[in-house]
Amino acid sequence: MTEEHTFRKTGTASSSSAKVDASADQTPFALLDPRDQLKTLLKTELDGKPFCELSAVTFDHRGAAIAGHILLDTLEEQGYSVDDFDAVGALTAAAVPLVTSMILAAASRGEDLDGFVMDFVYPSIKGPSIKGKRVILADSWLSEKSYVQTSSLVTLRNGNELSLDFGIVEHEGAQVVAVASLIGGVDMEKPTITVINPVDDETRELPFVEVYHESELR
Repeated sequence: MTEEHTFRKTGTASSSSAKVDASADQTPFALLDPRDQLKTLLKTELDGKPFCELSAVTFDHRGAAIAGHILLDTLEEQGYSVDDFDAVGALTAAAVPLVTSMILAAASRGEDLDGFVMDFVYPSIKGPSIKGKRVILADSWLSEKSYVQTSSLVTLRNGNELSLDFGIVEHEGAQVVAVASLIGGVDMEKPTITVINPVDDETRELPFVEVYHESELR
C-alpha cells in the first residue's frame, strides 16, 4: 500500500522552525513577524563577526522564503513599488540568492520582475536583457565594512564609489533607480550613494535603501 503524503501550506511553521527561540523574550521563531524572523537570523549570523556575506541566512530555507518579500516591502516603504522597476541586479555573488528571492516574492504577488548579475570577466550582465529597463542594484551588505571582492568593485569607502557597476548597467541601456541592501551602514537621514560612470566620469547620487542598519543587529 502506498503511503499518502500531505503537503503543508506555504508559510506554515515546520517543527524545526518552531523550536527556534529567537528573541530576548524567547518568543518562538514561528510566532515572530517576518521582519523580526529575518532580523533574528541575521543577528545570529553576525555574532562575533565584523563582516560576512550572509550566505548562512540567504541560503537558509527560512531566510530565502522571506528576504525577497522584506526587500520588496522596504523598497515600497521608501517609495519604490514593483511597478517602479523592471529588474533587480546582484552587485556581488553574495546578492544572487537575494535577487532570486525577490523574483519569487514578486511572482507570488502577481508581478513580473527579472533578475541579473554583474559579469566582471567581460564587463556586462548575466541574465535577460535590461535594455530600456529600470533597475534596482542589490547587495547583501553595503557599509564601511564592505570590501572589494573578487566578483565586484563595490565599496562605500573612498567617496562611496560604485563606478564599474554603474557603468556596466548604463552601457546595457538601463536606468538605475536605486541601490538596495539587506544590511547598510550609511548614517544619513536620506541615505544616498555617489556613483560614477567610468566612461564619461558623470557623477550621480542614487538613493540607498537599507532593510536593516548594522547597529540594529549588534
